[in-house]
Amino acid sequence: MRVRIQQGGFFSQTLPFWLLLPSLLVIGFIQFYPGIYSIILSLQERRGSQIEWVGLRNFERILNSAAFRESVGHTVVFLVGYVAVTMLLALLFALLLNRNLRAGGIYLTLLFIPWVLADIIVGLVFGLLVVPDFGLLSPILSNPTLFPPKGISIPSDPAPRPWIQGFPFPPAPAMVYLIFASSWRALPFITLLMLAALKTVPSEIIESARIDGAGSLQTLRLITLPLILPTMVVALFNLILGGVNGIGLVFTLTRGGPGTATEVLSYLLYVIGFQRLEFGRAAAIAVLMAAINLLLILLTLRVSRGGERAA
Repeated sequence: MRVRIQQGGFFSQTLPFWLLLPSLLVIGFIQFYPGIYSIILSLQERRGSQIEWVGLRNFERILNSAAFRESVGHTVVFLVGYVAVTMLLALLFALLLNRNLRAGGIYLTLLFIPWVLADIIVGLVFGLLVVPDFGLLSPILSNPTLFPPKGISIPSDPAPRPWIQGFPFPPAPAMVYLIFASSWRALPFITLLMLAALKTVPSEIIESARIDGAGSLQTLRLITLPLILPTMVVALFNLILGGVNGIGLVFTLTRGGPGTATEVLSYLLYVIGFQRLEFGRAAAIAVLMAAINLLLILLTLRVSRGGERAA
């Protein structure tokens, strides 16, 4: 039995929508239901089975909390370092791999090893590397000649005195170590994005620029980077969302320590929600983190569009 679809009819015009409707419903349930439930939960205070509607009180308590302000500072420091280190290293590796090096396939395979490892495994391995007296890196870090005056202990050294009152910079050694561990974990995917974008740059344009006397740095700055800017924006989105919301490495590598030196927003949410069982306040933090994500993405879009106009 064949079903005839009348040309120009309502059903034929809306057929793509009906075909996509099951997937849209599943995506909507997975994406929107937790978000709406988090907003509702942020307006409540739960004690066991008792539910009390408190309005915006949870947001007020969070915003007035010193722990929240401190975790925002830690998140900013982590995000800036994480994005900068990952983007620079990914661009460098992508440029090297784009030169058709001998045994480039082997290098690419080795580079992608971190991508197949879970955050928990990466955190445990990096933690074992700096165990005092036994870790592979502990003799180097504890050497006072390399790190005066008495070496560095990643698990226990606190943050130095901040340059700006209330803002945690310079960061603790544990935060620096967390940034490099997170960058190592994210590097393969960002490198793949960069490499794929570099493959689309026409070689004729590069050759013409070199014939006109442009050096390597000028070609990179004036031709290559503007052409791969959309891909770099996608990479920034990925890093920003992962940096603000990621908790796996913080949970396994530092657990917010030493003290609260690496207690970023995502880990504070975990502490309040799953250790203190204050689900209303945790939901309020989740809503604020969603707003921060949206603000950062809009800011990135604005900056990237400005860069495209300038190019």
